[in-house]
Amino acid sequence: MTVSILLFLPVVAAIIVAFIKNGAAKHAALFFAVAELALAAVFLSRFVPDASTQFLITTSWIPKLGIYFTAGIDGISMVMVLLTTLLVPLIILTTYKHEYKNAGAFYALILFMQAGLLTVFTALDGFLFYVGWEAALIPIYFICALWGGENRIKVNIKFFIYTFAGSLFMLIGIIYLYMHAPAKTYELGDLYKAVLDPHQQSWVFWAFFIAFAIKMPIFPFHTWQPDTYTEAPSAGTMMLSGIMLKMGIYGVIRWLIPNAPSGFLQWQNLAIVLSIIGVVYASLIAFNQKDGKRLIAYSSIGHVGLIAAGIFAFNVQGIQGAMIQMLNHGINVVGLFFIWDIISRRTNTRDISQLGGIAKVAPNFAIAFLIITLGTVALPLTNGFIGEFLLLKSVFNYDIWLSAIAGLTIIFGAVYMLRMYKNTMQGEANALTAVFADISGSEKLVLGIICALIIIIGVYPQPILHISEAAVTNLVREVEEKLVNVAGKGY
Repeated sequence: MTVSILLFLPVVAAIIVAFIKNGAAKHAALFFAVAELALAAVFLSRFVPDASTQFLITTSWIPKLGIYFTAGIDGISMVMVLLTTLLVPLIILTTYKHEYKNAGAFYALILFMQAGLLTVFTALDGFLFYVGWEAALIPIYFICALWGGENRIKVNIKFFIYTFAGSLFMLIGIIYLYMHAPAKTYELGDLYKAVLDPHQQSWVFWAFFIAFAIKMPIFPFHTWQPDTYTEAPSAGTMMLSGIMLKMGIYGVIRWLIPNAPSGFLQWQNLAIVLSIIGVVYASLIAFNQKDGKRLIAYSSIGHVGLIAAGIFAFNVQGIQGAMIQMLNHGINVVGLFFIWDIISRRTNTRDISQLGGIAKVAPNFAIAFLIITLGTVALPLTNGFIGEFLLLKSVFNYDIWLSAIAGLTIIFGAVYMLRMYKNTMQGEANALTAVFADISGSEKLVLGIICALIIIIGVYPQPILHISEAAVTNLVREVEEKLVNVAGKGY
């Protein structure tokens, strides 16, 4: 069994769902998404958590240009496959209370985007990685443009320009590596062997860094994100925040640092500083947000900034922290955006100041909201704690003062998240919230699954960490060996 079935099933599903009309489209999309999750579970059951690449497929694609369809799964990819296949069915379930015009097209785009995301997370060929990168961008552009808010066109153009420009920089970096690769192929193993001096690696670093920094995003490449998250339909926002931004984080781990270790070493401190600036900057702006959805968007920038800082500190604890935190952030942020989707549908507002007292009339909803909030602020025994602990330890090992500043994300996050919860759930109910209906049906199922995952991963995170541990340790060792070799050559 190869990874190809995991990549092509969503494509086939998207084509089928595109021709299904009305409400049946969401049921078909959910069926295929759950089938993909079941398939991922089969891969996980057969996965050996060592440093090897498994379920490999290598087939000729454009051999004259050194391009092969090469994909596989190691421990790092496995976590991302689980993240993607877990969240997509949950995201589809969150749409069950919505009615979309051209529903078949809407759900087909979600499934096609899933195929692009999985291609990015499993690609072992630079050209295939780039194709997957763009294939994930195109569907979300149309989802936002066709089903977004009032300002969707202006915001979407900005989003597309940012991300497409970043993609071009990345493509230049991939081609440059190919030109210096010994076997003149785009296969990742060959690109890793490209002979580049530190100056050349510095340029490669920036080519990849700009693309990945935009996608995550980290300061100052973040300005597209809050508007796009706010204007996108809820399912689109969840796809963007829960999964798509992880493409940038994954890209740093898999493509940037191993391909340009000397360049990374030159700019490591700047990358960490920019990441931590994003943590503080986004948190301070989140304090003043009245729109709940926009507050969560800035909160996401802060959490991703800490993940980026942990990666750029570059040690096993940091990469492991990033791996589990990508999964945890995806679960939590999908839950938070779904919470605000429910609030806005019931009250027709996202203005925090107009809400209050919801816990009195919707206790189940309030409990789910509280659990997700506590997971987001990294309360011990919730899923957010272990990831943030490892990330802060990683930055601490790099620089104690930078870790102290990065730790503000926990303090700031607790303040604005708990204040948001208090202002919406506690106090006296008003005309908008007095008739707030409690969760039921698909809402209860989605929030129940998310809350269960927050608690289970928080209490026992070891199985997730074990999946990626060997691959992460091997990656760190290989990069360190490259840096030793470069130092031995006297660069």
